[in-house]
Amino acid sequence: MKETKKGFIPVMLTPFNNDGTIDYKTLTSLTEMYLKAGVTGLFANCLSSEMFELNDEERIKLVSHVMDVVAGEVPVVATGTFEGSLQQQADFVKRIYGTGIHAVILISSLLAKADESDEVFNQRVHQLLDLTPGVMTGFYECPVPYKRLIKPEQLGQFVATGRVIYHKDTSLDIGQVGAKIKAAKNPDFGLYDAYIVHAVESLKAGSAGLSCIQGNFFPELIVWLCDNYNNATKADEVASVQAFLAANMDVMHNVYPVVAKYSLQKRGLNISTFTRRNVGDFSPQIKQEVEHLYTDYNTLKQRVGI
Repeated sequence: MKETKKGFIPVMLTPFNNDGTIDYKTLTSLTEMYLKAGVTGLFANCLSSEMFELNDEERIKLVSHVMDVVAGEVPVVATGTFEGSLQQQADFVKRIYGTGIHAVILISSLLAKADESDEVFNQRVHQLLDLTPGVMTGFYECPVPYKRLIKPEQLGQFVATGRVIYHKDTSLDIGQVGAKIKAAKNPDFGLYDAYIVHAVESLKAGSAGLSCIQGNFFPELIVWLCDNYNNATKADEVASVQAFLAANMDVMHNVYPVVAKYSLQKRGLNISTFTRRNVGDFSPQIKQEVEHLYTDYNTLKQRVGI
């Protein structure tokens, strides 16, 4: 996105009270934590936010609260396509855009079924854009309900409309990332990579930044990586950070987002580990792994100088 430097856009968590209601007080603290870490934007109402476990009113209230806390400091994007007909999706896209967000994110797998062709998907995207005049949009290749990857030539066509300014890439393929960046010609457009394993390669290839779950454990570390990925004087530190993040992927993905919320507790954030989504048992072994992760992070942080 044109207003942002190359940087980190977190996929925001939703804090809940232990009775399952949204904890807006902690949401304020969480949003402030992201901002303090130096993020260049926020992705609210996403999969990490448990967006499919929220109803429409909660989605609007959640995003509106984040907008109030951010107060224009960084751009905010938020998901706007869920269940229903294309017209119903368009109606909600316009409604959530009315909260003042920078762009509405379209879930690629909710615009066409897994057995439907790229032509059908393309047609639906253009229909949705026609139904939502003036609304800036972006894409998220969300793995739920299934992962639908957008091909470089498709993305290039969508970006050429001037209405698509953000893409969260989950292809896990640095070749595809490079091809998508090359195909998207609009200077207002930014591709943000979700795959931490090739984060440095992606940044060097021209991605606008990162949008990965690892930032829900250590946001300032992802910000540091975006700031220093191409700094020759810090090449060893960059390699260490990349290796640390890649080596601990399994720990950070296991019963996520519970593990991320527990990690934030270790940082002093008053956040419950409650989730509405059933992600599995947060066992004593997993808890111990997160504690080891946090200890290793503190060691790395001192070495890097954060």
